[in-house]
Amino acid sequence: MRDTEPPMNDTPETRPTITVAARRQALSLVLAWTALPALLAAGAARAQAVGSPVPDIDLPDSTLPARKLSDLKGKVVYLDFWASWCGPCRQSFPWMAEMQKKYGARGLQVLAVNLDAKRADADEFLKQHPAGFALAFDAKGDSARRLAVKAMPTSLLIGTDGQVLMLHRGFRLDEREALEARLAAALGKGPP
Repeated sequence: MRDTEPPMNDTPETRPTITVAARRQALSLVLAWTALPALLAAGAARAQAVGSPVPDIDLPDSTLPARKLSDLKGKVVYLDFWASWCGPCRQSFPWMAEMQKKYGARGLQVLAVNLDAKRADADEFLKQHPAGFALAFDAKGDSARRLAVKAMPTSLLIGTDGQVLMLHRGFRLDEREALEARLAAALGKGPP
């Protein structure tokens, strides 16, 4: 900030140039500073550790009869958090539908929780990328905060006993085989 009035010849040509890198750094600092209250409010929220019990979460507007994650105990659950703006989610949806179809009869329940603030955004995404598995819609993001979701998509593989078997962030097509192998192992058998 200047303490004095700008000179009369203050034109775009005479002003100091701010580089793109400097703008990005300033934006990063602003974003980090504005995110600080949310991080402090999250307090004890930590990513779920493999081998730990998954906290129970509500499943708002679920397409399943289950209204809480604990209602699915006894099944292997692939719990995925997604949003309409998430690029990798476009790739993960067909794979999750394939896994539900392939392993559903063996006890797998794929459940994707949408975190869009506006349900219309999620519905628009679903018109282009049909699910083929169970959905829940959490516009407030309570479930994501409770499970310390930090990236889209974030997936947890949960065993029949409610223990976290795997935590996975992101989705790439070259990961499909390894992820399927984890699902099959959790179901106690190899691929069909």
